[in-house]
Amino acid sequence: MPVMDTSRLSVPAAVLSKDLRRALRMARDLGVQGIELDARHALEPELMTQTGLRQIRKWLGDAGVVVSAIAFRTRGGYGDPERLEGRIAATKAALKLAHGLGAGLVLNHVGDIPPEPTGPQWQLLVDVLTDLGQWGEHVGATLCAEAGRAAPGDLQRLLAAIPAGTLACDLVTGALVVHDHDPVAAVATLGHHVAYVHATDAVPGAFAGHGRAVILGTGQVDFAAVFGAVEERAYRGWIGIEPVEERDARVELADAMAHLAAL
Repeated sequence: MPVMDTSRLSVPAAVLSKDLRRALRMARDLGVQGIELDARHALEPELMTQTGLRQIRKWLGDAGVVVSAIAFRTRGGYGDPERLEGRIAATKAALKLAHGLGAGLVLNHVGDIPPEPTGPQWQLLVDVLTDLGQWGEHVGATLCAEAGRAAPGDLQRLLAAIPAGTLACDLVTGALVVHDHDPVAAVATLGHHVAYVHATDAVPGAFAGHGRAVILGTGQVDFAAVFGAVEERAYRGWIGIEPVEERDARVELADAMAHLAAL
């Protein structure tokens, strides 16, 4: 793939329109081929029927776009015992939905990763992710953990502790900068575990976690270097872009596409 393959760009449906069918048409008009669907607020995986799936697949076909991933961003993590059983069940439903819509990936964070690979919280996190990985293998989809809020090194430790293929990574470039991590170094750390890239921009703050998101191309993410690094590892997945200000979403997304195409 070239440094920037714009045919692999994806946008979140919800920022284009709350009406899914209209959002799919808007994505097509924007010139993107991938759409990210929100299963936490827009779709209800546990209530989705086969009829509903067929209808969405028809809309996708009519618009000429495909589902790049299912976003299912929970409040709590997978090592947090509060409401954990419900979180696990809902994540499993999202994984099944992802496969049903041809996506194969569910995007979420894993929650806090303990600093040491010992203790009950670490073991709970490992056990739950292993269970979700087995379920994902059964239904044909993979949980993809955000690298941004979670340090790449911490994610790498976690990946080493669970069966291969259990978990993938969503490289969120802006979030990495906000949390004082180098996106290019993160690619080197996570390597072939990167299954999705969110090309977002940011400026760091005085302390880790105190930076802020900015319009793509105006922050400190070196996108040419990031895409060069993922290209070296034969990355062929989607590149997600999203607006900072939803009220100007279409204009901002079009500008982001133009910026990336010019790299």
